[in-house]
Amino acid sequence: MTQAALTHPPAAPATAAPAPAPRGGLVRWAADRSGWLGPIAVALFAGLLRFWNLGHPGSFVFDETYYPKDAWSLLQQGYEGTWPDHANADILSAPQSIPLTSAPEFIAHPPLGKWVMAVGEQLFGLNPFGWRFMTALLGTVTVLMLARIGRRLFGSTLIGCTAALLMSVDGLQLVMSRVGLLDGIQMFFVLAAFGSLLIDRDHVRARLAVAAETVGGESVGGDAVRLGWRPWRIAAGVLLGAACAVKWNGAPILAAFGVLTVLWDQSGRRAAGARRPWRSMLRRDAVPAFLAMVGSAVVVYVGAWSGWLATGGSGPTGGGGYDRHWADGRAGLSPDSVLGIPLPQVPMSWVPASLRSLWHYHSQMYDFNTGLSTPHTYQSNPFAWLVDGRPVSMYWEQIPYGQRGCTSSGGCASQILGLGTPFLWWAACFALVYLLWRWFFRRDWRSGAVLCAVAGIYLPWFRYQERTIFSFYMVVLVPFLCLAVAQMLGAMLGPPGCTPERRRIGAIGAGAVVLAIVGCFAFFYPLYTAEVIPMSSWQDRMWFTSWI
Repeated sequence: MTQAALTHPPAAPATAAPAPAPRGGLVRWAADRSGWLGPIAVALFAGLLRFWNLGHPGSFVFDETYYPKDAWSLLQQGYEGTWPDHANADILSAPQSIPLTSAPEFIAHPPLGKWVMAVGEQLFGLNPFGWRFMTALLGTVTVLMLARIGRRLFGSTLIGCTAALLMSVDGLQLVMSRVGLLDGIQMFFVLAAFGSLLIDRDHVRARLAVAAETVGGESVGGDAVRLGWRPWRIAAGVLLGAACAVKWNGAPILAAFGVLTVLWDQSGRRAAGARRPWRSMLRRDAVPAFLAMVGSAVVVYVGAWSGWLATGGSGPTGGGGYDRHWADGRAGLSPDSVLGIPLPQVPMSWVPASLRSLWHYHSQMYDFNTGLSTPHTYQSNPFAWLVDGRPVSMYWEQIPYGQRGCTSSGGCASQILGLGTPFLWWAACFALVYLLWRWFFRRDWRSGAVLCAVAGIYLPWFRYQERTIFSFYMVVLVPFLCLAVAQMLGAMLGPPGCTPERRRIGAIGAGAVVLAIVGCFAFFYPLYTAEVIPMSSWQDRMWFTSWI
């Protein structure tokens, strides 16, 4: 039987029994599902790690003293209220007491991440499991997304699943998926935006290819075609707006991804035969890209403040969001500076007072975030982040012999350490160098895409070296570090057409790297989940004095 007969069998008679599925269809069916089975299996493994004993420790961990309570306040009254000093003890007591007041509280970060956290609290209550539920769920879904994104980016289910497996065993991503902090939520939105832009790129390339074929030998299809409605790029803008509405460091990521998508448009038009791809991109793509991404991001960001905007009250303790009515009765003038840059003031009375109050609130938030320089034991410089120079201890308890299962005469320790799996992060340093080589000398667009994300996430922090900053901010970068390592491991397997011996040696080397990373993660696992271990075992895991 010919291949044509296999893929296009003759129609069965009307009275015949249904014909079995053609063999080619079965192969395609299995191939389609293989692209999901592996990612789902890795995500289930990641979910088990993230949800297992999620309520332990049953206390507030690091900055959980802020965000879960803010989330509960948003859920109850639409804005962040004030809590008394004894609130943590009251919340964890039995019976529970929740001493939330209606007095507004100044908050340094936008509200969306806390709204997300509030979903878990609505489902399970104001308790450690409740306020960690959504970070664990999104941390698990992010692993699934990364597998699919890696598959689309590299055209390989194996490489995609490898990247997802690496992230599932990264210590920092695990820790940030098991605590009620904002950065893991932001990581989800950033990675989802990256995936949306990849889908948009594929769709645009397909449309440009059709246009080039339609024009034929004229070679002007890449110049003339209008790309029109691009829902996936709008989705990326929505997701990046959500990232900004979690923490402001989403803004440079939005800028980096915006540049990335128009560069993809330029290269796509060139591949489709455009004579002037740069001019065509600037004329036909740049403005729509700005409106689609920045415009939708602004709408989402302002919408995230809807609870604050909708609250009433007046006076410092009369209810309503912090400074919600600051502009009431004030002259409508524009700010005298933006991001520290002096500007002339112009009348702004036509702007609603609520939005002028929101702008004033943002100027206060900006001053606080950029001027925060109070020394902290675990602050660190961005130069040390990629090499795990100074991880953050988020929880620590020294346990005497005989208590809580401690059987060591020297006592025990229970700790949550925000430490990226060392072997993974150190391998990522080499992988980033490899990607730089691939991008610069081979013009590999995939390497460029990952490096663009790295630049947008990591490099802006070097501007704030005098500020009090922490290495756990790097959790947003973890998916892209895993993509970089997975790409490097894929190269180790050998190029298409290489000899079986070369493939065998490459597979042994790549497999050894993965096994070493998994083993390293298993070794440090007790420090990620606050297990009670002998003090001597804890000391064995303090490889550097900067980790203590």
